[in-house]
Amino acid sequence: MNLTAFLVYCIVVTFTPGPTNIVILCTVQHNSLKQAMKYVWGATLAFGLLLAASALLNRMLAGVLPGVLTVMQAVGSLYMLYLAYQIYRMNTAEAQNHYTSSFASGLLMQFINPKVILFTLTVIPGYVLPYYSSPPMLTVFVMVITIIGFLAFMAWLVFGAVFRAFLQAHRRAANTVMALFMIYSAVMVSGIL
Repeated sequence: MNLTAFLVYCIVVTFTPGPTNIVILCTVQHNSLKQAMKYVWGATLAFGLLLAASALLNRMLAGVLPGVLTVMQAVGSLYMLYLAYQIYRMNTAEAQNHYTSSFASGLLMQFINPKVILFTLTVIPGYVLPYYSSPPMLTVFVMVITIIGFLAFMAWLVFGAVFRAFLQAHRRAANTVMALFMIYSAVMVSGIL
């Protein structure tokens, strides 16, 4: 197993901007760290569950993946567009809602986030299963990848906390940029481009 390639793949995918990371940044900007942590815990739990499902059900999922992927792309893209609208609306005081900062929304986002689904469906069979197939080793890899994901979420949380004053001072621009990133993610996931 090429451990370096495995770690680079995990780090690049989890640390780069995506719907979950953008929502974490937005949540830190508009809410407390405690609220953002609720979202992070939900996202981390779902991430770990998806990795475990990939490890356990890889062959079954591969057979139904084309149909699931199409539905997931459509639902995920629509949800991301909804989040982009909510992020953009946070420019006004009355529009600030804490929906995006709950444990449940963090959990839900991962289950409909095509970036995460595709990552969890590729990392285990592509990097782990060719070399390890025993349940204890699969468990170790699921835990390691989940920890890498958690560290990525925490990096975005810390970034948001450190630059919170700047982001709040430039709220309209920051929200617009985050909303545009979310729209871009939705378009890329939908397969339109």
